[in-house]
Amino acid sequence: MLSSLTANEIGMLAIGAAGIGFSKSGFPGISMLHVVLFAMVFGALPSTGVLLPMLVVGDLCAIGFFGRKADWSHVRKLLPPTLIGIVVGWAMMDRLDPDNFKLLVGGIILALTILQAARLLRPHWFEKFPHQLWFSIFLGLLAGLTTMLANAAGPVVALYLLAVSLPKWELIGTSAWLFLVLNILKLPLSYHLGLITPDTLLVGAVLAPMIPLGILGGRWLVTRVSQKWFNTILLGFTAIAAMRLMGWF
Repeated sequence: MLSSLTANEIGMLAIGAAGIGFSKSGFPGISMLHVVLFAMVFGALPSTGVLLPMLVVGDLCAIGFFGRKADWSHVRKLLPPTLIGIVVGWAMMDRLDPDNFKLLVGGIILALTILQAARLLRPHWFEKFPHQLWFSIFLGLLAGLTTMLANAAGPVVALYLLAVSLPKWELIGTSAWLFLVLNILKLPLSYHLGLITPDTLLVGAVLAPMIPLGILGGRWLVTRVSQKWFNTILLGFTAIAAMRLMGWF
């Protein structure tokens, strides 16, 4: 697999690997960059097997940088429904039309992004529903389905953590721990599906050094923006990710 890659493809994958790190530093909407680039090189489904071990590396690096700030109460709320969503997504992987699924998820994410943007302007709007049980269950299930079927649950989790008004450093640390658990649990499922092989692991190992470089770039940006601008940038990246899932560009 590695020896068959062209120089242009290696360059695309290196940018995508750096994008993994950048997304793990608090801007999960940028995750569509590595999803798209890896899918262009390997194909949509095979690329998930290359990406997943690299995402685990990114999670470990993110915990090293930001993990001490995690809010474990939100990890505990999201983890059970997200695990259920992963199992459902794994069972549906061979049956579900991926294009229809991405269109549906993209539409839901975009609608929630618009709603959260409205709440930033009018904080009293819908101030109670993000803290209700159904909200964490719904977004947890959606995150599990999306992470299993498209490795693109970052925007879903970010929307939940924004909605409950988590400060930026706590948001990043909480997300890092949650995704480390989820991605490790996904490894045997992806291996069972034949998506993770020695070849995919070799590609990931070669590209892995780009991940901490991306995290350093993201951390540089996070330290230089206020909470308000962080929330705005995060929502902007999330909206872009949603529109990309919907195939708008």
